[in-house]
Amino acid sequence: MRALENIALMALRQIDPEVAHGLAIKALNTGLGPRGGPVTTDRLRTTVAGLSLPNPIGLAAGFDKNATALHALAKTGFGFLEVGAATPRPQQGNPRPRLYRLTQDRASINRFGFNNEGMDVIAGRLANRPQDAVIGLNLGANKDSEDKSSDFAKVLSHCGGFVDFVTVNVSSPNTEKLRDLQGKAALAALLAKVMEARAGLNTPLPVFLKIAPDLSGDELAELAEVANASGIDGIIATNTTLDRTGLHGPYRSEDGGLSGQPLFEKSTRLLAQLAGLTHLPIIGVGGVGSPEQAYQKIRAGASAVQLYTALVYGGISLAGDIAGGLDGLLARDGFSSVSEAVGSGRSDWT
Repeated sequence: MRALENIALMALRQIDPEVAHGLAIKALNTGLGPRGGPVTTDRLRTTVAGLSLPNPIGLAAGFDKNATALHALAKTGFGFLEVGAATPRPQQGNPRPRLYRLTQDRASINRFGFNNEGMDVIAGRLANRPQDAVIGLNLGANKDSEDKSSDFAKVLSHCGGFVDFVTVNVSSPNTEKLRDLQGKAALAALLAKVMEARAGLNTPLPVFLKIAPDLSGDELAELAEVANASGIDGIIATNTTLDRTGLHGPYRSEDGGLSGQPLFEKSTRLLAQLAGLTHLPIIGVGGVGSPEQAYQKIRAGASAVQLYTALVYGGISLAGDIAGGLDGLLARDGFSSVSEAVGSGRSDWT
């Protein structure tokens, strides 16, 4: 399977990245890819914000924007999945081309702009989700919305009954003024609306906040203060970056958010800094492409991790490989559980 997957990856990297991504989703839905389910052991099983995970390796939002591959993805090695972002109304997003591979850097730049089929269509698919998987939804706002903060609450109210957690995404760089909602007053008001919407659900569910890696120390401290007081259940650190330091190739200066290997150090340092400002669980994202990198995120303070861009270069089997490798690293260092390792190496990053 791995040899076939490598051949397919080589072929997909010869064509337009967005077209290739669509073909990869179709391939998963036709049964190509791992089918054994999440990799798990007693050491890997963990609980994050009340969610029981078979392993702490999650799929980040953006891979399955419209929740079209839930059943196929549930058979892969991931311990949990996040789909979306979903907005109240469908939107096309930004004009193509809007996704670029930076192969030398094992990275990508995107400026999708929350392209999705809207909460009605996505809710319909989530209603038929696999019940044996942990599935979350990334909440977004329409680009032309006059009240972006209310959009998050609308999507939560409409889709919350079909998922296990939701993520408030105020950190995408591709929707104008969205990152402004990370400011103290705006964020507090936004999260209050979201928590009010959650209270209206038949079954309350964990709410996470996804933040940008480009925050200053003061901005991060203010954000943590708001998060701590808001009643949310955790923080996802981080989204893509606007930083372009040290990149290579013809697409290195394209507008949009940078993800992949160049983001690893920046996002992990911010994660470790954030871990000293909150007792909320943190999900670490940004540049995870190996068991060692997942382990470093956990030791920096993450209770779980997510990945996406690394799949472009390592394939969907990478999730299971990372989970299995993480189990070995935990055993090597004498940890009997993921939770024992959380924050054990934070001083290396602060």
